[in-house]
Amino acid sequence: MATSGTTVFENSFSIDEVIEEAYERIGYQLASGYDLKSARRSLNIMFQEWANRGLHYWEVDNNSITLVDGQATYTMFRSTDDGTSDATAVYGVDDVLEAAYRNSSSVDFPLTKINRSSYQGLSNKTDTGVPTQYFVQRFIDKVTITLYLVPGSTEAGNTINYYYVKRIQDAGAYTNVSDVPYRFVPCMVSGLAYYLSQKKAPQRTQELKLLYEDELQRALAEDGSSSSSYITPKTYYPNV
Repeated sequence: MATSGTTVFENSFSIDEVIEEAYERIGYQLASGYDLKSARRSLNIMFQEWANRGLHYWEVDNNSITLVDGQATYTMFRSTDDGTSDATAVYGVDDVLEAAYRNSSSVDFPLTKINRSSYQGLSNKTDTGVPTQYFVQRFIDKVTITLYLVPGSTEAGNTINYYYVKRIQDAGAYTNVSDVPYRFVPCMVSGLAYYLSQKKAPQRTQELKLLYEDELQRALAEDGSSSSSYITPKTYYPNV
């Protein structure tokens, strides 16, 4: 028996097909264009809710910021065009995971991520030199990174190289494919069915929620990069 020889189903499974499959699972047939619009809205809301489910590794990306003499704060992401020119802004940044100061010889020096309280506790936030720490602020319309120490003339022109997590892209046109890997296709469909059941088949909501949560947890558990971990006890040497 022959096989298809392809593994591209998730790349041809369009948004309208996701919606159709979800409606079929709740026993409802598409009756109007508004049904499509309503389902796409629910799908976008679900993608936003996934941001509260932990780190999605397929949305991790890398970028660099060029440092400016005397500038401590840089805009990582701006959701609206306010007329300013900001070459550092990257579309869709949700948070910065890790960062390093990269000098002119392409040697990296890891930076420590600190919270607002730690940054506020710094006595002189205008000290200049090689940055050693960074503080990320996540606003509604933008994400910024503030460095300490503040880059001076010696550091200007060098870069901060950082890994960041992006927001999941909106569904967009019905002919688009979703911005999720194949592992998340089953929970995407079952999740949309659960969301739609709250509007069209509330008697099935609890049942579909259990199916959705089960599939989502399996996908989240499989997501990521496998690596070895070693745990060793701390050794104490008394009277030494």
